[in-house]
Amino acid sequence: MTESSFVSLMNTTQTEQTRLKLGKLKVARQRLLQRYEHQPFVSCLAGLYGCQWRRYQLTHAQPGHFCCSKLECGSFALIVLTFCLSLVFLYFWSEAQNDYNDFDWFNFGNLGFWFPWSIVLLILAVFLFTYVAVLLLLAVCLLSEGRRLYLHWCHKIGISVTLILSIVATSVLTDLWSKEWMTVLLSFQVTAPYLHIGGVVLMTLLSWPIAFQLFRINMRVPLGMYSPCIKERSSLGSAPALIGHRGAPMLAPENTYMSFKKALSAGADGLETDVTISYDGVPFLMHDKNLGRTTNVKDIFPNWTRTSPAMFTWRELQRLNAGSWFFSQDPFGTASSLSPDERLQAQNQTVCTLRDFLDLAAQHGKLVIFDLYRPPWGHPYRDAWISRTLDVIHNESSIHSSQVLWLPPGLREFVQEIDPELQQTTAEQAPAEDLQLRHISRLNIHYSSMSEKEIRKYAAANISTNLYVISEPWLYSLAWCAGAHSVITNAVHILRNLQRPLFLMTPDEYRLMWILTDIISLILVMIIFVFHWWRERGLALSAESSSVLENQTYRQFRTEVNDVWSLSNMSDSDEQEPSL
Repeated sequence: MTESSFVSLMNTTQTEQTRLKLGKLKVARQRLLQRYEHQPFVSCLAGLYGCQWRRYQLTHAQPGHFCCSKLECGSFALIVLTFCLSLVFLYFWSEAQNDYNDFDWFNFGNLGFWFPWSIVLLILAVFLFTYVAVLLLLAVCLLSEGRRLYLHWCHKIGISVTLILSIVATSVLTDLWSKEWMTVLLSFQVTAPYLHIGGVVLMTLLSWPIAFQLFRINMRVPLGMYSPCIKERSSLGSAPALIGHRGAPMLAPENTYMSFKKALSAGADGLETDVTISYDGVPFLMHDKNLGRTTNVKDIFPNWTRTSPAMFTWRELQRLNAGSWFFSQDPFGTASSLSPDERLQAQNQTVCTLRDFLDLAAQHGKLVIFDLYRPPWGHPYRDAWISRTLDVIHNESSIHSSQVLWLPPGLREFVQEIDPELQQTTAEQAPAEDLQLRHISRLNIHYSSMSEKEIRKYAAANISTNLYVISEPWLYSLAWCAGAHSVITNAVHILRNLQRPLFLMTPDEYRLMWILTDIISLILVMIIFVFHWWRERGLALSAESSSVLENQTYRQFRTEVNDVWSLSNMSDSDEQEPSL
């Protein structure tokens, strides 16, 4: 071999070696990019989930292997369980907003001071659910990246505390406010179509980690709820009449003359109140068993704060202020919305008589409904409370009997005989035939007993349905769709502005929503599965090609080096032959 040939061969060998090095660097760079392109993101996830902020702390699950140990599987299962229970607690309490005022007054009666405990409980429920949801999201993201799960002990304590609080809070609220579960069931009638979308979206999102795990282990492989708001618009009845619950308690002190005027100004179709009879026979408006909540009785009669309102004379009741409490307690958080003149007027409200209440309704041609409390033992009108109330209706006020929805159940036959024009109203959901025999013309039931089927059944017997107390627009929308004739509400000024039910949709619109949601979900799921198939197949081919490239290049390189050594030995022997 000539010197020029030898130099050419050495240059070729160096070129192949350089090409080999560049090929190895390219393969290494590709692997580094594949492994570490999301390294900051994964490190952040692992740091938030398990306080593992350094790269060497991260453990990658090999293809075909499970993600975590039995302990961490238990932790993940605990997170899922806590997520479900905290979601139940959050949904339960958020849908109970219609009755927050009753809950706060209940606590006021037991604790002696006003505080918006309902809002505090709602904030706590939101915080706990958000915390658990974030942890669950972090776990799913780590699983989707093929990482092992190591939940930090602080989070384990937090999850346990959240689980205990959710169970205890739900149990206590169930014991105290069992009717709220009926509210939850009613809310499903409104939100059922949208819960379906939420379920589909959740399953679509879960398809990402599920598809990832399926391909890494080398595998080759409606809600049943009824909503009365799904109907043709032509079949929707008129909006339920609005009856102001103790007037307009969001805009003025309840059961005061100002409160009823506010309700009428807001467009109320009727007024609701509670009637007690004073010791000297004057029927007046009062709901509570004592005067402590809605008057300044502590200042005027400090020794009578627990005394029944019926044991006060009318002269004594006239000395009380029935409006100043509205600003100190602010039960609905609306006191600041009053103008200076309204604030002055509210602060000077007195206890209202039944006569003034009836005259105001008569003046505006509105319906009235009231509970009538029988005086306690030892009261002069203990046995004449019905007669005294009828006397005010017939002889002292200007209202017509047909405007009165007579609710008191006592001596109903006697009342019906004296005044057949009163609209007999009951809370008893008896068979329609029995109610007709007793001349009942209207049912007055809690909204949790709402049923479109029952409402229609009673309506067919000419018995109207009144629901109490509905203040949330979604509940009012549901009552509207169910065919209720009237509702008692704290929020006449809000519900009056609804032009149609919030969740009304035709069967065709509902069917179209299902079809579009399913189609979009199917497309997204297919895209996610195809992407994971393409990604994992690409990684497998890349790994095989890089292995083949390394082996072939190494064998070629070894052959060429041997040839070089052979040529070198031949050259040396040629150079030594002349000397021989």
